[in-house]
Amino acid sequence: MTDNRNNPIWVMSSAFDKLTLAELINTTKQIGAQGIDLCVFRRDGTRHDHVATHLDYEKFTADRGKRIVEDFNKANLKLSLGAFENLIGGDPAERVKNQNHLLKLIRIAYLLGGDANDVKVGTFVGYNHELGVQEGGFQKNLDEYKRVFEPIINYAADLGVTVLYENCPMEGWRPASFTTTYNNLPGVLAARKLMYALIPSKAHGEIYDPSHDVWQHTDPAAVIAQSDLSRIHRIHVKATRNLRTRARIDWGGMYPMQTVNRELAARAGISIPANDWDRHHYEAMLPGFGGSDSMDWRAFIDVLIEKGFDGPFEIENEAKNSKDTGNLNATIQGYRAAIHFLAPMLWGLDDAKGYAYRISRPLSLPEVSDVPVVTMDRLRP
Repeated sequence: MTDNRNNPIWVMSSAFDKLTLAELINTTKQIGAQGIDLCVFRRDGTRHDHVATHLDYEKFTADRGKRIVEDFNKANLKLSLGAFENLIGGDPAERVKNQNHLLKLIRIAYLLGGDANDVKVGTFVGYNHELGVQEGGFQKNLDEYKRVFEPIINYAADLGVTVLYENCPMEGWRPASFTTTYNNLPGVLAARKLMYALIPSKAHGEIYDPSHDVWQHTDPAAVIAQSDLSRIHRIHVKATRNLRTRARIDWGGMYPMQTVNRELAARAGISIPANDWDRHHYEAMLPGFGGSDSMDWRAFIDVLIEKGFDGPFEIENEAKNSKDTGNLNATIQGYRAAIHFLAPMLWGLDDAKGYAYRISRPLSLPEVSDVPVVTMDRLRP
């Protein structure tokens, strides 16, 4: 089954927000992964669920970039970076800060070698609900996406950097008192195809996370079959277990649970959300850790490999029984279990080691000149 497969397995650093970069590198080596997707969230941001910031984005220099590449080469690791915020909606002042932060990360990726070192920048797009509630609201969000992101993608292309969108709808991003749970534009395949039609540049693509399609009752293998593989640069490894709860019967599997008066709900005998994320009847898991999930991982990976995907599989640990325990050892156990689960599908068989990753070439030391930090108001259209 493994033929010549040699896809690297990385960790996403969001689960290690308490570790320094040096500690994160050591932990990743202990886990047995081959790279790190470094989270670099704004320290003054509005998000509370993800706060990991593993690079000093305010004082990043070309020399700092070279030192980080040297440190990762010493550890035989690769890297990317990202921050996942609302860039086209929400508070107007915050969205501009998020846009400018993304520009800082693109500059940092350039100073780390950019596409030549496969250093990408992950992001969300977000959603503008003020436009969304209007007639033609989805198209208006697409138009706003193009207005905001076209200069960003042009800037990334000029620096030899690729921007990647994750497909999470961010269903709990707004309070459960709001009706809709669609809070991130690239949350479905159709939107991503439309986005590429609006901005044809190859300087943007995807971090595809199959778990988000599973709770939307969509087969991830079928999504990959209908996707332009040249746009898919990363695969997030996170599992979903669809729950057979009373709430699923009450509200169905197509629409989110809605918040109503608690006393009224009790009198009616119906379920309401326990929190903002408790709306679509699923549990976040890691494949191979603590039970079965609701996805055929082997079929999914086989389609990817058949279509020629050779990029990293990044483990994003949001599992209730791992990262959410708050226990560092349980978090590490979840990562290790996921690697063992994936190994026979991604790595060749070695006589001495069993299924093992074959070491790839090291990162190139960036030979780039420093460039100044830019902001949205200074970008070319």
